[in-house]
Amino acid sequence: MTDFRLTPQHTDGDLALAHIAGELDIDTAPHLRTQALALIEQGHRHLILDLGAVTFCDSSGFNALIGIFRCAKAADGTLVLAAVPDRLERMLTLTGLHALLPAHPTAAHALVAHTRSPNKATA
Repeated sequence: MTDFRLTPQHTDGDLALAHIAGELDIDTAPHLRTQALALIEQGHRHLILDLGAVTFCDSSGFNALIGIFRCAKAADGTLVLAAVPDRLERMLTLTGLHALLPAHPTAAHALVAHTRSPNKATA
């Protein structure tokens, strides 16, 4: 398996911030999805994923993010990205998914936006 880590850094009520490091590929995407969905199942239906330390993302990693978004939405929650690497940001823009997966320059910006959002739909 390639290098991958998901580390919850902040869990408060229905919000979880997790730091993702390493590669998001066919080997690691299932682990990303499993660990993120576990946070949702623990009641943290609003997820912020800090992708600043992601070194690679292929279509499997991209699809895992879409799956996590759908599960968060099904739980009446949100998925927000932070520190998105340039290549992944281009993929989100080219596919139009940037409209569904809001991104912030840093995890701190995403946390502030979440606390200020009245409906959390665009946390």
